Amino acid sequence: MNARPAAVIVLAAGEGTRMKSTTPKVLHRIGGTTLLGHAVRAARHTGAEHVSVVVRHERERVVEFCAAFDAGLVIADQDDVKGTGRATECGLAVLPPDLSGTVLVTYGDVPLLTGETLVALTEAHVATGSAVSVVTAHVADPTGYGRIVRDADGHVARIVEQKDASDDERAITEINSGIYAFDAGMLREALAQVGTDNAQGEKYLTDVVQVARESGKPVSAHVVDDPWQTEGVNDRVQLAQLGRILNERVCERHMRAGVTIVDPATTWIDVDVSIGQDTTVLPGTQLLGATSIGSGALVGPEVTLTDTEVGDGAEVTRAVANLAVIGAGATVGPYSYLRPGTRLGAHGKIGGFVETKNADIGEGAKVPHLTYAGDVTIGEGANIGAGTIFANYDGVAKHHSTVGAHSFVGSQTVVISPVTVGDGAYVAAGSALTGDVEPGQIAVARGKQRNVDGWVARARAGTRTAEAAERALASRAAHDTEPTPSTDATPEDPTP
Repeated sequence: MNARPAAVIVLAAGEGTRMKSTTPKVLHRIGGTTLLGHAVRAARHTGAEHVSVVVRHERERVVEFCAAFDAGLVIADQDDVKGTGRATECGLAVLPPDLSGTVLVTYGDVPLLTGETLVALTEAHVATGSAVSVVTAHVADPTGYGRIVRDADGHVARIVEQKDASDDERAITEINSGIYAFDAGMLREALAQVGTDNAQGEKYLTDVVQVARESGKPVSAHVVDDPWQTEGVNDRVQLAQLGRILNERVCERHMRAGVTIVDPATTWIDVDVSIGQDTTVLPGTQLLGATSIGSGALVGPEVTLTDTEVGDGAEVTRAVANLAVIGAGATVGPYSYLRPGTRLGAHGKIGGFVETKNADIGEGAKVPHLTYAGDVTIGEGANIGAGTIFANYDGVAKHHSTVGAHSFVGSQTVVISPVTVGDGAYVAAGSALTGDVEPGQIAVARGKQRNVDGWVARARAGTRTAEAAERALASRAAHDTEPTPSTDATPEDPTP
């Protein structure tokens, strides 16, 4: 059956006081996406024409996120009347008044709920002809949850909260997730009948179940085998717990697709990351944001990549990269930092203790170690010596330099941008380069060495350095005055 809901209402108005945070609960993140983002993605997976998000607490921040994440969302404001029933009523009010079909109700703090489960819920709801269908799960310890009480025919008779349950009802292990499928017309009519005459003064969505039963309309349960899909986040402990479960599932998905993850317990992969077959991920690695890794690559240990592209067969070791591109067969690290705008060509190398930013490093080019390369284009096959610094900032503006193809920049060079080094040129080690170098030239930009005799004896008299120098000079002087042994002596004649 290919059923789809007419609408999904995502309840995201709660304050979430137990998070103890200035950030709205639904905007806390796991797996690289906010809790609300996970909920919206699951809702969109159903193919519903309308998705409304009900907001109240920190409204502007939540609405701002919604606009950036999915511009097609419909925003509904919950008024001063509290409760899930009222929130649903507000969410329904911003949808077309003649809306018919199935309406799903989910929550902005249930991040492991999948779109596939919502599709299955919709199909079961339509197939059974139910007015209400509720997602339920069996758990070992149902304490704190509402229990599903069934009638003799196995239909849902009512939902009873923990505080109102009898001993027999508390022994029930089937719990209410609070996730529902409703017939749109019935939901609209039932919500109009639900009041706030209760201890909390709230309008409860569970009361719609009672209204449906009393009017003789069928209520069914859709049981899921994975209770984690019904778990909400109420505090930081649960946030971390569900984050761990989500990460385990993401790692498992990649491993079943042909990726070797040596230690999933120390590997964190966001939900939007893609990894090719036969890539190996070593312990202590974080793959974040929209990072994409090709096939046959080696990443780790202790690597953090954010929104970074890694080509086939590349190797990245103990490095950090953000908004960077690492070409096929290239190598990076250890202990290097690739900042935004770094592009390393195929088979290129960024070695140990290198920092790059807005650096376009050509195919086969090498920046092996101890270098800062900012705002620079380095041509194919070029080699940048150890300790080179591209001095790109003059205190006011950034400047760009270019090193041509197959050129060589010697160790401990400072390239004071903007400078252009032509193709096939050399820069001598220790240079402070301030001007361009034409193709085929060698630039030597350093002072001539000058040794001053006796400086230590005069300027550092009485120090250990001076004493060491004095001993060395005395030893040399003694050596220079000793007679040189003859090398052509003959044995003494033994004849008297």
